[in-house]
Amino acid sequence: MKFRPCIDIHNGKVKQIIGGSLADKNSAADENFVSEYAGDYYAGLYRDRGLSGGHIILLNPVGSEYYEADRKQAFLALAAYPGGLQLGGGVTAENAAEYIEKGASHVIVTSYVFRDGRIDEKRLKRLVREVGREHVVLDLSCRKKEDGYYIVTDRWQKFTETKMTEETLRFLSGSCDEFLIHAVDVEGKQHGIEEGVAGLLGRVEGITATYAGGIASFDDLERLKVLGRGKVDYTIGSALDLFGGRLRFEDVLAFGRETE
Repeated sequence: MKFRPCIDIHNGKVKQIIGGSLADKNSAADENFVSEYAGDYYAGLYRDRGLSGGHIILLNPVGSEYYEADRKQAFLALAAYPGGLQLGGGVTAENAAEYIEKGASHVIVTSYVFRDGRIDEKRLKRLVREVGREHVVLDLSCRKKEDGYYIVTDRWQKFTETKMTEETLRFLSGSCDEFLIHAVDVEGKQHGIEEGVAGLLGRVEGITATYAGGIASFDDLERLKVLGRGKVDYTIGSALDLFGGRLRFEDVLAFGRETE
């Protein structure tokens, strides 16, 4: 159970947002925090504290007026901590190698490997051929429907037909090194974790997964530890004092050292 730091970039700035509010129209999102620092500041901080496996997420879509500004921030971060951070947001088989060459340890992909709501195995295999399975993270961020959790794409705005199940995770584990799962319904709200998602991740053996969404206290982390059976990694965004929250970064590091 390891702490994974994050750098979320929206409209060319490091931010924390409420995940379910993200919209392509007008590049809008409900913001919890907008940083005065650039991406390399946070990357350097994580590097100096020996935190590996964190992620950079570009929240604007390809084609947005802000997408290149997002990439500029990401490249600053990757240059400050080469090999220490993963990168996601608009990643395809065509550009994945560029991000690895720029210093990303892994590329994080969701929308590219889904088409018409289903897993596109040809695209997934092509991505793996381009950069290698060991450099691929599948982001299976999900939202709840009446009969369970379903993977969402396009910056969490579109439901796929793919249900988040133990079978889905086992099937996809052969095509990636890790999973990143945002529980989108609680992302950025600081009201506690999505227990159904945490429990699902804890039941699947033989995978490396990072949970994101709703963590606001050490009680939440203890609950994640129980439900995830001590093997699910976690990221904290809006609740962390680096991003205006109440959880002290130093205390989170200490908790991580105890549980890792």
